[in-house]
Amino acid sequence: MRKMKQILICTDLDRTLLPNGRGPESPRARESFTRLASRPEVTLVYVSGRNRELVEDAIQEYELPLPDWVIGDVGTTLYRVQAEKWQHWPEWEQAISTDWRGLTANDLRPLFSDMTALRLQEESKQNQYKLSYYLTLPTDTDGLQREMLLRLNAHKVASSLIYSVDEASSTGLLDVLPARATKLHAVEFLMRLQEFDYTNTVFAGDSGNDLLVLASAIPSILVGNADSDVIEQAQTQALEQGTIAALYLAQGGFLGMNGNYSAGILEGIAYYHPEIRRWMEEDHQQ
Repeated sequence: MRKMKQILICTDLDRTLLPNGRGPESPRARESFTRLASRPEVTLVYVSGRNRELVEDAIQEYELPLPDWVIGDVGTTLYRVQAEKWQHWPEWEQAISTDWRGLTANDLRPLFSDMTALRLQEESKQNQYKLSYYLTLPTDTDGLQREMLLRLNAHKVASSLIYSVDEASSTGLLDVLPARATKLHAVEFLMRLQEFDYTNTVFAGDSGNDLLVLASAIPSILVGNADSDVIEQAQTQALEQGTIAALYLAQGGFLGMNGNYSAGILEGIAYYHPEIRRWMEEDHQQ
C-alpha cells in the first residue's frame, strides 16, 4: 500500500468519534478509522472532557484503537499511552499551574457559592485544575460567565470558562480552567512536544468545548452530526480570526459514508491530506 507522511490525529470522543449522539453511524466507519489509526505514520490523540477512567471505559465499550496520547478533563490532564500503560505527564500541569498562582479548584469554589444557576458536578469530574458545574437551561450563560470572570479577575486568577451542552440531557456544562488549560493549548503543547505543525496535524470535534480548537489555525473538522449552534459559532469565530480555511464541515459522501462521527473524521482527513485520501480509497477497495 502507498506510504503516508507522519500525521497527528487529535479527536474528541463523545459524539465525535463515539456514535453516541442523535445521528446514525455509517456502517464500518469505525473499523476504517481503526485501520488508519493503526498505521505507523499515525500518532493518535484522544482529546476529551472525560477523565482517565471514563476514557478507558469508552475505549473498551466502543472497541476504539488504543491512542498514543490522551488529553483528558477538558485539557487539564495529559497522558502518554504505551502498551496499555498510562504515563501521567506532569510537565503539562506544571505549565498551566502558574495561571492560578498556587490556587486549586477547591480554593475557587467559594467565589461562586452564591450563584444559584450553578450546581457542582460530581467529585469524580473535578480535579486540581478543573472546577466543573451543571447549568439548568435556560440560563443567561453569557451574563453568568461575565460575572464569574469578573470575580476571578478580581483575585488575579487567569482563567478560561468552557461552556457546552450535553444534548442527551439538555444540561449546560461549564468548566473553570486555568487560562492555558484548554483543549487548544494542550494540543499545541503536544504538537511542540512531538514536533508536529499545522501541515501534519488535524483535530476533529463537535461541541462547545471544542470551539477554541475548531476556530484556531489548526486544521479542524466538524463532524456531520454536530449541532447547528456549534457550527454557526465555529464559523463565526473562525471568520473573525481569519482561520476559516482551517475549518472543514463534513458533508457525507466520502467512500459512501454519511459524514457523522468517525466517517466525518475520515472525510476531513481526506480533505486536508490527498495522499491519505488515496490510501483510504485503496484500503476501501480491498
